[in-house]
Amino acid sequence: MTKIISLANQKGGVGKTTTAINLSASLARLGKRVLLVDADPQANASSGLGVEIRDLEKTIYECLVNQIDPHTAVIHTNVENLDLIPSHIDLVGAEIEMLNLENREQLMKNLLNTLRQEYDYILIDCSPSLGLITVNALTASDTVVIPVQCEFFALEGIAKLLSTIKIIKQNLNPGLQIEGFLLTMYDNRLRLSTQVYEEVKRHFGDLVFDTVIPRNVRLSEAPSHGLCVMDYDASSKGAKCYMNLAKEILKR
Repeated sequence: MTKIISLANQKGGVGKTTTAINLSASLARLGKRVLLVDADPQANASSGLGVEIRDLEKTIYECLVNQIDPHTAVIHTNVENLDLIPSHIDLVGAEIEMLNLENREQLMKNLLNTLRQEYDYILIDCSPSLGLITVNALTASDTVVIPVQCEFFALEGIAKLLSTIKIIKQNLNPGLQIEGFLLTMYDNRLRLSTQVYEEVKRHFGDLVFDTVIPRNVRLSEAPSHGLCVMDYDASSKGAKCYMNLAKEILKR
């Protein structure tokens, strides 16, 4: 049974794309067939896996706006068992172009339904906004992972995201659940990181993943080489933590 997971937080810089790349790669390393859908116009998940964006003819943009067969946009990555539907800067204008399309909130769901049989997990890297494409991603998903940065304003904006999830559950996707809150950029030298973790844990309890993603130089360096952190430095703390997160999700 295929599971579709969105990674969403309208607050930028929380480690969402880093998580999308490395969680996908970790699940693939554990033998699962994985598709990563880059639904962010910045296309960082695509470039972070070594895809040359300028050379692409078919992306998630063409799938949503022109409704092409999504199979034709799928790229095999350099990670075994991991495929990608890449993004492009054109996606910035997609929301306006989608406004007049029928069932505009269901477009992502319809295209991913044609791919469900071929993968164990489909992960969607959402843009840092709550626009129509993110609504599409959440409508298509079974669950959502919410990365939360260990900083002072960590909970700022989460209420808006939770409100959006509630509205989508009521109107578009009754089965949508929160997979978990993932604490990112944790620094055990800082008292603030511990305070943020405790506050998120107090608010959301068992919905908070046991795995915490640390600040890690290797995690920051890997995308510039077009590699997931496991291929860049498998012995790094970041690589081990994302493998632990993948195992935690498999257990759930």
